[in-house]
Amino acid sequence: MSSRRWRESSRTNMSEEQITQLLSTLRQLLPEIPHSHSHKASSAAKVLKQTCNYIKTLHREVDDLSDRLSQLLATIDADSAEAAIIRSLLI
Repeated sequence: MSSRRWRESSRTNMSEEQITQLLSTLRQLLPEIPHSHSHKASSAAKVLKQTCNYIKTLHREVDDLSDRLSQLLATIDADSAEAAIIRSLLI
């Protein structure tokens, strides 16, 4: 019940123009989304789904890079120049 109330209270009344602008911006930012404007409703759903998939992919890439950096830090001397560079990137 509380999650339902949250969804209802968090809804915003976006205008058609704002939704169109958001979709246009997402199309520009995401590399794999074609720039077709046909079939507005299905296109909007497709853009949002592809946006979520792209964010999930980026999240996995960040996790993989984090694991690789952790492994690298574990194998090098903590006082080395390489370790200092990695630490500076993480800050």
